[in-house]
Amino acid sequence: MSNNNKSNEELPVKKLILLGVLGALSITQAVTAQEYTAGEKAREIAQQHLIIDTHIDVPYRLFRDWEDVTQATQRGDFDYVRAKQGGLNVPFMSIYIPANLEQTPGASYQLAHQLIDSMEALAWRAPDKFAMAYSVDDVLKHQEQGLISLALGMENGSPIEGDLANLQTFYDRGIRYITLAHSESNHIADSSYDIRRQWNGLSPFGKELVKEMNRLGVMIDISHVSDDAFWQAVETSAVPVIASHSSLRAFTPGFERNMSDDMIKKLAETGGVIMINFGSSFVTQQANRYGDIIRKQIAAINEQYGKGSDEAEQRIAAVRTKNPFPFASLEQVLDHIDYVKNLVGIDYIGIGSDYDGVGDSLPVGLKDVASYPNLVQGLLDRGYSEADIKKILNENLIRVWREVEAYAAQQ
Repeated sequence: MSNNNKSNEELPVKKLILLGVLGALSITQAVTAQEYTAGEKAREIAQQHLIIDTHIDVPYRLFRDWEDVTQATQRGDFDYVRAKQGGLNVPFMSIYIPANLEQTPGASYQLAHQLIDSMEALAWRAPDKFAMAYSVDDVLKHQEQGLISLALGMENGSPIEGDLANLQTFYDRGIRYITLAHSESNHIADSSYDIRRQWNGLSPFGKELVKEMNRLGVMIDISHVSDDAFWQAVETSAVPVIASHSSLRAFTPGFERNMSDDMIKKLAETGGVIMINFGSSFVTQQANRYGDIIRKQIAAINEQYGKGSDEAEQRIAAVRTKNPFPFASLEQVLDHIDYVKNLVGIDYIGIGSDYDGVGDSLPVGLKDVASYPNLVQGLLDRGYSEADIKKILNENLIRVWREVEAYAAQQ
């Protein structure tokens, strides 16, 4: 979620997501802006082949700041016009539930239904542009019809509220993956961001939930969960799991929200897919640690000159001007894809951009949903074949989704 879309009490946690973990690092200037121009072949690939992005935060964005995304919009990373320009066919719309709502019985459940309602309303208002998608077959049918499929993933399992009947309810409403936890541990699993590890992985109910998700045909998403919860989810699940919007810890040491090499190897061994997150703080160590460094400088200024004083405000403004956010580049996102390919192979990589979820931290060259051809061009430039690119754009995720559907059909 973007900071702009968050309530104030949610901002500290999201800043951890956007700005990274603690640590000292010298701040350098941001990546020099440059234009990435996709060639004709890259644009053709993006338009001809299905593009699935498993994490786009439109529902909560519109809940906080509504605008008509069936038309070109002034704000946000997604609208219909840009999605068509970029070749996006299947945005998994994130039914994002703030972690603190779990403390209020019924609040998570209610919000989840409201956000699902909003996506159904979007498809109803523009049936010539969008359609709800509940299966791989739906996605393929909509592609033939020229429609953008709105698939649904629930980011944070708190709306389940400890009742498996609620899982059935949300499956019936179209939820096809669930991120077990978010920024705080919940009744299902420990969070990678939460120092409290009350379950040391999954709760007893969480293990039961994973099995029931398998039975119904809901993909298990291990983005956001603790390492122990990841290992237990993979061990418990009878089918492959996904990381709907994660990148690699090799590039951000100490950032548990990203995946380690051993986790990626296990994910691949069991047939799962890591969907690469585009947010700069997921991609580079410099962006990951930027926020803590800036906060320390601001705290020192406030202590010396008095918080809120004219002198302090001027000096803080100067610090921000001198040290702009160090945006990652498209090339650095491609480095993550290369790393996974070299570690476990091409069959376990997908796209989970986190558009509309990481605020203004998106990399140069990947600023919105019109940018997928730039990603394709970068892959072509690095020697990826069209067959390999198709796997990243859709085939790897479809394989997992099909396996999940097939397992559920046999139960």
